[in-house]
Amino acid sequence: MSLSTITALSPLDGRYSNKLAALRPIMSEHGYMHRRVQVEVAWFIALSDAGFAEFKPLTTGARAYLLGLVKNFSEADSAAIKDIEKTTNHDVKAVEYWIKSKFEARPELEKAAEFVHFACTSEDINNTSHALQLRSGRDQVVLPGLDRVVLKLREMAHAYADVPMLSRTHGQTASPTTVGKEMANVVVRLQAACDRIAAVKILGKMNGAVGNYNAHMSAWPDFDWETFSKKVIETPEPLGLGLTFQPYSIQIEPHDYMAELFDAVARANTILVDLSRDIWGYVSLGYFKQRLKAGEIGSSTMPHKVNPIDFENAEGNLGLANALLRHLSEKLPISRWQRDLTDSTVLRNMGVALGYAALAYASLLTGLNKLELNEEALAEDLDAAWEVLAEPIQTVMRRFGVQGAYEKLKEVTRGKTVTAEALHGLIRSLEIPQEEKDRLLAMTPGSYTGKAAALARRA
Repeated sequence: MSLSTITALSPLDGRYSNKLAALRPIMSEHGYMHRRVQVEVAWFIALSDAGFAEFKPLTTGARAYLLGLVKNFSEADSAAIKDIEKTTNHDVKAVEYWIKSKFEARPELEKAAEFVHFACTSEDINNTSHALQLRSGRDQVVLPGLDRVVLKLREMAHAYADVPMLSRTHGQTASPTTVGKEMANVVVRLQAACDRIAAVKILGKMNGAVGNYNAHMSAWPDFDWETFSKKVIETPEPLGLGLTFQPYSIQIEPHDYMAELFDAVARANTILVDLSRDIWGYVSLGYFKQRLKAGEIGSSTMPHKVNPIDFENAEGNLGLANALLRHLSEKLPISRWQRDLTDSTVLRNMGVALGYAALAYASLLTGLNKLELNEEALAEDLDAAWEVLAEPIQTVMRRFGVQGAYEKLKEVTRGKTVTAEALHGLIRSLEIPQEEKDRLLAMTPGSYTGKAAALARRA
């Protein structure tokens, strides 16, 4: 069976492949190969500038050529490395040999070939490559996907700031809010979650087999290898990696920053699960209609159906993303003694976790863009829920010292069908100033929204 979008084992590379085009070059094995070449080249160039008599600074032409290997790295280059790996059975060594093969007929580089991967353990290359992948995946796919959702929700918060909506705490009628305020609640939560994702420092280490620069110091014992390593890691691209230096490690970078990042993404996803379920419920109540798409079918047997499939798709994929993200964050910081290999295969699934998240963000945005507010349904629900005005009435009664205010309202409203006439009769009988009676008599469920509109516009 040939590999295609309909034979792919994962729906990310099958059914949903076209929706993840932005993530694939970053988090695929090709993306991993690309970053490995970038790290090896950056280390090699830096070594030439370290002042060693045995490795003179590279010429401008040699530097441009090496940086060109990174800039122009192609799928064909990845395939060539995979071919070498068939012999080495070691992926990092295959990258080293591929780079050296590119030195042929270039005497300056051929002479310095043994400085490729000099004093490095495979994990020096792998951990920094993973860091570069994660930084790009976060900054180019995850955060932009979340930002688009935030932008849409903020637009809805402002557009619907004044549209009253019945709240349903515990699924029961409760003090009204506005549609915009409910969107604003999510905007503020999600923006804070995005800020936490963006704030995670992406770390890298290049300190040898067990983190002590053993091999480095055997070659040049008086050289400040720690400062050199830090410079390579923290110098901006393309001559460095632009990461944050990790000074202490075993053979592997401890992956604590990865856990922090994956937990932060999972928290954002949890907020969106909450939103997806709420919007699903509002569609069910009729508060939102969904724009129709020509030719689309909601049910194979019920022609009338317009299902909230985008929110269901988002919820399902957010759950898959979080299951993987939480496993990654729990597993990766654990490594037996100075290193075991259990992290290696797990790390190859980072793109899968982020892929399900990115897919969910796209589905959610599609769903939000289909929504049309049904103000008539909102108004009907509010007009059938005059009992929610028991709260302001008893609060005003308490302001003026009316004894047993809460209990009196509870007796006439709890579990009962309450009409405007019944409440107005009660208000007129109260021993409170007339102007307060008039204010309460003018109040409707749709006008009892507190600062909701102002809060929505402020988001």
